[in-house]
Amino acid sequence: MTRQPVETAAVLLARPAWLADGGLRLLGVELHPAAEQAYRHRDDRSLVVGSEGYMPALKDAETHRCVPIWVHTHPGEAASPRPSPHDRRVDEQLMPVFTTRSESGLYGSLITSMRAGQLSFTGRLEGTTTTNIDRIVIPADRFEVLRADDVRYPPLPSLHDRHVRAFGPDIPRVLGDLRVALIGCGGTGSAVAEQLVRLGVRNFVLVDPDKLCDTNTTRVYGSTLRDVDRFKVEVLGNHLRDIAPDAVVECIEGSVCQREIAERIVGADVVFGCTDDEAGRMRLSRFAYAYLTLVIDCGVKISSDGAGRVDDITGRVTILDSRSACLLCRGRVRPEVAAAEEMSPEEYQRRRRDGYVPDLGGTEPAVVAFTTAVAAAAVNELLERLVGYGVESRPSEILLRIHDRAISTNHQHPTPDCYCGTRTPSNFGDTARYWGLGWAS
Repeated sequence: MTRQPVETAAVLLARPAWLADGGLRLLGVELHPAAEQAYRHRDDRSLVVGSEGYMPALKDAETHRCVPIWVHTHPGEAASPRPSPHDRRVDEQLMPVFTTRSESGLYGSLITSMRAGQLSFTGRLEGTTTTNIDRIVIPADRFEVLRADDVRYPPLPSLHDRHVRAFGPDIPRVLGDLRVALIGCGGTGSAVAEQLVRLGVRNFVLVDPDKLCDTNTTRVYGSTLRDVDRFKVEVLGNHLRDIAPDAVVECIEGSVCQREIAERIVGADVVFGCTDDEAGRMRLSRFAYAYLTLVIDCGVKISSDGAGRVDDITGRVTILDSRSACLLCRGRVRPEVAAAEEMSPEEYQRRRRDGYVPDLGGTEPAVVAFTTAVAAAAVNELLERLVGYGVESRPSEILLRIHDRAISTNHQHPTPDCYCGTRTPSNFGDTARYWGLGWAS
């Protein structure tokens, strides 16, 4: 709609996602363009829309418990998305109508324009919470992070010269603004973090419940034998700060299977799933679709007899977004194993004796060369979606058959009757069942 030669209006329905720090992320789930007959006046400088252009959308906002955002465009290459005095008067008139009719207590306004072929915007949220809309994250086939027109990026450090030569200045700026959650800080997770921080990512949330043991030091980046018995998140967090003293790193000792910890990753723009437990993977898979957040899930499996014979080394990188199937539909997680992993040791042993739960197995083999290769493939998928240097029909899964020196890709569409295929607005964001899941009390 921003490319139209005349001003154009719509109501964007957004589901709320409250952050652990009290902040708010709005998830745009449904756009209601104003009907042509609702325009009383419309040209390249102004518009007037009758109530029939937005009241039906406000009814849907009430039904699905959405925040309504009044969106309109400022057309033309030289146009600015900054609000005019007229725009501010319109906001004053619409705010009581939008907040009351939707019963959300919130009114959002968003102005968009095109500059040099790029979307530019300003926005504001008013009501029970008042703040500027400073960023838009688009987790689509091409992943984009946009800053508001009235928010400037800080100067780009000269140390990213080689990255600028490869991608231009915009990508390093976006990477520096990106908020990344890393679930699992072992061999694969630490390798992902190492590459991201050197690429310029400066905002991390690290989640892992485990302490470092001596065998971890053979593949966990930033670790030494002196770090044994320290929490992995602490070891990795210190390592990232050593590389980039300006990095903001939140270290969380725990699991995403705990609600109070799950709440702390909702503000992430991208989540890397590097955990080796299926319970964590199941929850991250659900999170990707409920919160419209790009999740890149990684795994490595080595089939070996432990006596020198290796039959298979397979790495997997699965991209979870609104256009691809979830881990459950792909058969990449087993619900019965995930359920068993969330049981207490006593309950698991009791059910195991009765034959009701599967064997969870023991310690799996792991080698730094293979975990690093998978981490590099995962980071490459993020870069490719930011830059767009690959094929346009992007796959949503990459399989590295390392033993065969082969790579294959595939794509699977969401299943309509699964959570990954839902399009009902009220299923997104914060719901009565957080993430659409049950949680231990």
